[in-house]
Amino acid sequence: MSVRVLVTNDDGIDSPGIRRLAWAAADSGCDVVVAAPDIDYSGTGAALTTVEEDGRVVAQFRDLDGLAAYGVAGSPAWITLIALHGAFGERPDVVLSGVNRGANAGLAVLHSGTVGAALTAVAGGVPAMAVSLEVPDAADGTRHWATAARVALDLLPVLTGAADATVLNVNVPDLPYTRLLGVRRARLARFGQVQMTIAESGAGFIRTSIEASGEEPEPGTDVAWLAGGYASVTPIRAIGEASDVELPGVD
Repeated sequence: MSVRVLVTNDDGIDSPGIRRLAWAAADSGCDVVVAAPDIDYSGTGAALTTVEEDGRVVAQFRDLDGLAAYGVAGSPAWITLIALHGAFGERPDVVLSGVNRGANAGLAVLHSGTVGAALTAVAGGVPAMAVSLEVPDAADGTRHWATAARVALDLLPVLTGAADATVLNVNVPDLPYTRLLGVRRARLARFGQVQMTIAESGAGFIRTSIEASGEEPEPGTDVAWLAGGYASVTPIRAIGEASDVELPGVD
């Protein structure tokens, strides 16, 4: 029996990364359905956001070169949640989120819609992987989406064998697969590759800017492995109670 895989993302149904990931999963023998936002929902984390028309959320069928696909007017976490309830056919056995355009590294994963979809899946009892390709500049150019997709499928047995409620957060350098130096387990860096700053503020407005962090990568972290030409994989737990934290004076 083939593995039922939901492929989603936060860059939108028309992004090249989701196509590569879906094709790779289908080529490996998985039963694939694609459901992703109809527009870019980057930076939404695990937000459950939709756009309704007459109380209904639009979900338009798309054909991704023979793969069943849906462009949905909702956030990736919301799409994942309804997929677990059978919105796009049988409940998936695995959720693959990506391939995201740009690394999701360090503590910045908190804000990632790619990671948010994966966390929503594991909160619902379904193993999930978030996959991102490091894209160094704003221009598209020739990107190695296939490398990230291949790394993701290489790690699928690791994902299905991982402990419950664990997301594998995977970041891949923008290199041909043959030039990839390997895959390394990584810690989350204390910072991401970029950071937000306040560029300007005044009466009634605020303008932000995204800049490179400028900090030296700490060895063993996802940011450091990426800089060295390796793909990184970090197991992330879904949100849960911090039972080891003492609260003096509180019964």
